[in-house]
Amino acid sequence: MILRELNGGSCKTYLIADEGRGRAVLVDPLYAHVERYIAVLAYHRLELDMVIDSHTHADHLSGCPQLRFLLGPPFAMQKWAPSPAVDRHLEEGDEIPVGDLVVRVLHTPGHTPDGMSLLVAGHVLTGDTLFIGGSGRTDFAGGDAGAQYDAVTGKLFTLPDDTVVRPGHDYRGNTTSTIGREKQTNPRLANRTRQDYIDLMNNLQLSPPQNIQEVLQPNQSAISNEDISFPDWSELKKVREIDVQALQGMLDSETRPLLVDVREPAEYSGELGHLAGSVLIPLRELMNRVTEIAEHKEAPVVTICRAGMRSATAAAILGRSGFSDVSNLAGGLLAWNEARLRVER
Repeated sequence: MILRELNGGSCKTYLIADEGRGRAVLVDPLYAHVERYIAVLAYHRLELDMVIDSHTHADHLSGCPQLRFLLGPPFAMQKWAPSPAVDRHLEEGDEIPVGDLVVRVLHTPGHTPDGMSLLVAGHVLTGDTLFIGGSGRTDFAGGDAGAQYDAVTGKLFTLPDDTVVRPGHDYRGNTTSTIGREKQTNPRLANRTRQDYIDLMNNLQLSPPQNIQEVLQPNQSAISNEDISFPDWSELKKVREIDVQALQGMLDSETRPLLVDVREPAEYSGELGHLAGSVLIPLRELMNRVTEIAEHKEAPVVTICRAGMRSATAAAILGRSGFSDVSNLAGGLLAWNEARLRVER
């Protein structure tokens, strides 16, 4: 087995490979280092079976779409990932064969709803869920400190103590730890109750990553900054969220809102279906087509996508365009389907 970190810095990309079989996967590749990864694969004579992001990144552009375009492997993320570029959505317990190796998926949300960890041969790649002596921030959209505590204590900390921890980031020059060591010494988690952890994480008052909007929104929408003027951080913070039950209540009332689905056409007719009466305007086209729904500027409007991320961007764009009563469906069609509410296909 090859299990190697390829960046040599605070942001980690991992190569997992069965060298004898010549098969490999890359986890959390950076767009800026795609050429490096291709060179490493060629040097070891490895064929790339899959590219994986452990979560939707806010600090660097993902290299997965570019590697898929250049080399052809499928792009995989956890089921709650918002990007329409993903080919395979992974769930708890899924297994990914890499030659004779098996990589097992653990859903470990909290930093983001789509956070996952990958367990292989006594090692666990923890993404931005668990760091060496720390944990990933939980103040981004969809972040949940309680869910992160549950994921770490209920899943990662139940692994054997000698399991090697390989995090998605490290800012102190560390490379690995163990589950046993983190249980005993991690200052954010050791000897803390769930409420202790929530209070700690909710009061960190961290600054957002530099250029977060130039990175996060392309990663979650598969749209480049050249194709759309994304709303800034402050505009997104103002977006009003509505949950699936509240939306169902609105649909059952006399003041039915306009439903604007901003996914791609293939998603609209795909496995998650769509809400009856919804108008399809893909996010990349919204600014140029906003006049099509201008008559609803004073009426209730609800934006919808797969996981509630692209539609938050759409809600901010509509607000910027003069729409006075816009809400975003929290959790998107994923949450709607989990609630077993009606869709059309």
